[in-house]
Amino acid sequence: MKLGIVGLPNVGKSTLFNAITKAGAECANYPFCTIEPNVGVVAVPDKRLDFLENLYKSKRKVYATVDFVDIAGLVKGASKGEGLGNQFLSHIRETAAIVHVVRCFENGDIAHVEGKIDPLRDIEIIETELLLSDLETMTKKIDKLQKDSKSKDKKIIAEKELAEKVKKHLDDGKAIRTLELNDEETEMVKNFFLITAKPVIYACNVAESDLPSMKNKFTDIVEKRAAEEGAQSIPICAKIEAELSELSDSDRQTFLSDLGLTEPGLNRLIKASYNLLGLITYLTAGEDECRAWTIKKGFLAPQAAGVIHTDFEKGFIRAEVMTFDDIFKLGGEKAVKESGHLRSEGRDYEVKDGDIIEFKFNVSK
Repeated sequence: MKLGIVGLPNVGKSTLFNAITKAGAECANYPFCTIEPNVGVVAVPDKRLDFLENLYKSKRKVYATVDFVDIAGLVKGASKGEGLGNQFLSHIRETAAIVHVVRCFENGDIAHVEGKIDPLRDIEIIETELLLSDLETMTKKIDKLQKDSKSKDKKIIAEKELAEKVKKHLDDGKAIRTLELNDEETEMVKNFFLITAKPVIYACNVAESDLPSMKNKFTDIVEKRAAEEGAQSIPICAKIEAELSELSDSDRQTFLSDLGLTEPGLNRLIKASYNLLGLITYLTAGEDECRAWTIKKGFLAPQAAGVIHTDFEKGFIRAEVMTFDDIFKLGGEKAVKESGHLRSEGRDYEVKDGDIIEFKFNVSK
């Protein structure tokens, strides 16, 4: 999962990104790397995996990971190449969702690029650049489809009609994620590679003085905006996240408790991302390794197996499944089996969040 972090200058975007990458770098129990200067990979916190590691005495523990991409160069005119506009747009097209950092704090020592704090105006500035970019994309797309439709190909004609519907929505100043589409249209729109079709999480960057509620008059405004467009809004304090990233695990928990918080904002951000994208986690466990695997909600057992290796999906026979809740309550795999809670599931089984699965497959199939 790749999330693009966007925001105007001085909203806390870089502070948040730097805190995220430091938090990841300090933990040696999962893969962390900086793929390039503006990409960091961090683990998805999962206490279930920690429990399984201790239970099975696993040699290795592998968390699911999230790529955070710091999208640089966004200013007014980005859609026309201002700043690092073209680079910004190419990076953001590769992400699954957008984390839009919005300044929701007042601080006279940190100047706002637009002169005063106004979350809705800030959101509109970025949204306008994305809309303009998508409009340019659709104008070119329609011109091409106009020529191709002369062949009377029904598929091309249908695509042209959808492209015109999409362009009209953009002309009205609306993001494509707010456009009602049927299942067939939704699949077709994916091939347009539109930025405003991506789901959005508004990360409201609040002041330390707003803790622990993390609410103020600005976050209320953003929350209302998010609800209107079917997006998500979560409060986060980039300054606190930066401080947390410098602490050890034990000191971090003490610091959170002193602030009246139960977990870092990064954890809430990742959870919101999973929810927004319809993702869940299943687990594999044993002496060699315990690992978390991210899949789409609704995946059937063979599809989930394919995330591990394509051979697992091609040669799928069955899935031996137990729930994390069962193994946690009963204390071990042996007790789960003896109690009759270990299940053998076939091809039509829909994998659930927290399932612990061993796949049986035949490579020769």
